[in-house]
Amino acid sequence: MPVPWFLLSLALGRSPVVLSLERIVGPQDTARCSPGLSCHLWDGDLLCLPGSIVSAPGPVLVPTRLQTELVLRCHQETDCDLCVRVAVHLAVRGHWEEPKDEEGLGGVADSEREEPRNASLQAQVLLSFHSYTTARCVLLEVEVPAALVQPGQSVGSVVFDCFEAALGAEVQIWSYTQPTYQKGLNFTQQLPALPWLNVSADGDTVHLVLDVSEEQHFGLSLYWNQDESPTKPWWHRNLTGPQTITLNHTDLVPCLCIQVWPLEPDSVRTSICPFRKDPRAHRNLWRAARLQLLSPRGWRLDAPCSLLAEATLCWQALGGGPCQPLVPPLSRENVTVNKALEFPLLKGHPNICVQVSSWEKLQLQECLWSDSLGPLKDDMLLVETRGPQNNRSLCALELSGCTPLLSRASTRAARLGEHLLQDLQSGQCLQLWDGDLGALWACPMNKYTHQRWALVWLACLLLAAVLFLLFLLKKDHVKGWLRLLKEDFHAGATARSRAALLLYSADDERFERLVGALASALCQLPLRVAVDLWSRRELSAHGPLAWFHAQRRQTLQEGGVVVLLFSPGAVALCHEWLQDRTSASEVHSPHDAFAASLSCVLPDFLQGRAPGRYIGAYFDSLLSPDAVPTLFRAVPVLALPSQLPDFLRALQGTGVPRPGRLADKAEQVSRALQPALDCCLRPPGTPETGRKMGPEAGDRT
Repeated sequence: MPVPWFLLSLALGRSPVVLSLERIVGPQDTARCSPGLSCHLWDGDLLCLPGSIVSAPGPVLVPTRLQTELVLRCHQETDCDLCVRVAVHLAVRGHWEEPKDEEGLGGVADSEREEPRNASLQAQVLLSFHSYTTARCVLLEVEVPAALVQPGQSVGSVVFDCFEAALGAEVQIWSYTQPTYQKGLNFTQQLPALPWLNVSADGDTVHLVLDVSEEQHFGLSLYWNQDESPTKPWWHRNLTGPQTITLNHTDLVPCLCIQVWPLEPDSVRTSICPFRKDPRAHRNLWRAARLQLLSPRGWRLDAPCSLLAEATLCWQALGGGPCQPLVPPLSRENVTVNKALEFPLLKGHPNICVQVSSWEKLQLQECLWSDSLGPLKDDMLLVETRGPQNNRSLCALELSGCTPLLSRASTRAARLGEHLLQDLQSGQCLQLWDGDLGALWACPMNKYTHQRWALVWLACLLLAAVLFLLFLLKKDHVKGWLRLLKEDFHAGATARSRAALLLYSADDERFERLVGALASALCQLPLRVAVDLWSRRELSAHGPLAWFHAQRRQTLQEGGVVVLLFSPGAVALCHEWLQDRTSASEVHSPHDAFAASLSCVLPDFLQGRAPGRYIGAYFDSLLSPDAVPTLFRAVPVLALPSQLPDFLRALQGTGVPRPGRLADKAEQVSRALQPALDCCLRPPGTPETGRKMGPEAGDRT
């Protein structure tokens, strides 16, 4: 039954309400013939190999003309594809040869000559179809009764349904018989494109211009076409007439598709994806991709579209430099986006990072354990390799490569090779991986760093003695220079060594992850940050109140500052303490240092001892500034990340760096906070797939 098809109507003409296409239900190919002929379609496709042209032994069937028609093949009621129907017109070519009369044959020879002339003609007709994405070949058997066999006359046609194709594609169709009696027919057709849709760029915006008639009512939906998950539109509108849809250039990803359908019952929905080969879309896809730690050994790559990528683990040293891939012994693995994967490790480590590459180009790198296990450590990674007959070798992974422990190389690992080997044998190293081919060990280097600093201090003392002698020789000139040097050194030492105690309420797991990201970023400035998230063992052993008292006393004695990080849970605890101090003093959780600290923090505010010792902060996307209790406004209460420069200036005190350097540090902290802050803003249970996007419909054109 002919039904209107909205998209092809728009593609094939300026008056879409006039055109309709026939719809074929079901995926099976079929063949039918003109009246009087019989035909049969062979099952499955063949490999078409045209042979050489041979002479016809008599009358044969040959194709004379190809004719095509566009139809719809519908797999379901609302799932139809464009299809090309092909009709092959056939004719009889050639004559029966008239043999010379010979004596002795008589009536028997005449009857033998008449028998083939009264027989039907059979032919095997091949149809070959080629487009940019499809290549097919089918075989049709056709039989013509003897009554219709007239040399040089057309006998009818055979119709094949059908070859699927895409809008805008160029298709080529060949037809010939087997055996081949004449040159095959060749037909080329350009299928209709989409003149009604135009994509244009204007600066940072992209315009989708839909040029349809003003009377046409249609629905328009934009969605991500993901292979591993069901289609979920993220923008939908019912529109009328010509429209211009405005998108930001950052919204473009390769799997962004447009679905259009007429606003009528049982309408056919058709989708197109115009950005699959757009370079901007591929760049935006990698910018939107995120690595997420799911558990101590689980992780996931979140992205709006499918990616062809490989992942491997690498070791990031504390001193900087490139992350050293752990290949071998750990091999690269293909990555499936939005699917939970598992690390082949025994334990996590803050220096182990994940690298995601595509076409041998590094796209993403992130140290997933840095938020939960703290900043990078000064550890040396030992790689154990096991060979045949239980042969073992050990080397230390450095920037120059994997250095054997007992070697004469002039590297740090070679100089400390014997000590590292003793640490490994005494159980001071943490085993990260154990496999058939080897193992990985992380050995702390703190004690060796202290020995090195002892030599540095000795050199400093020697330098101080030399300066003192210079001072005695040129007292007046050197005295002013030493005073300036002392002031600069004091300011730098204050900025490097100031301590900060971070207090927060553990509202949920995502907020704890955000606090961990903030603490890790502050450690890189550098500041010495203390947070209960990194001291679970001490909290369990001594209790949160004792832990807080010890940390607060040490922080204030060293001239540090206590940071109160307000959240909805923290504000609720403060109000509860102010209303009923007896019941509020009870500890809510064995690890809740914030609830335990209120009995000491609030008296400092009530008695006026808070200024200079405390700083307040809150995340402006999670808490309103008016929600912070008035009592705490005796000290600066700053919004994050909007007031990060002021927050860092208050943390670093007198040793504030230059304005340009402070802005760079604020930008560095903001980038570190953004993934965890986006996770807090996302509704529970929603997978992280990058930035939220959303177009706005513009004015009619």
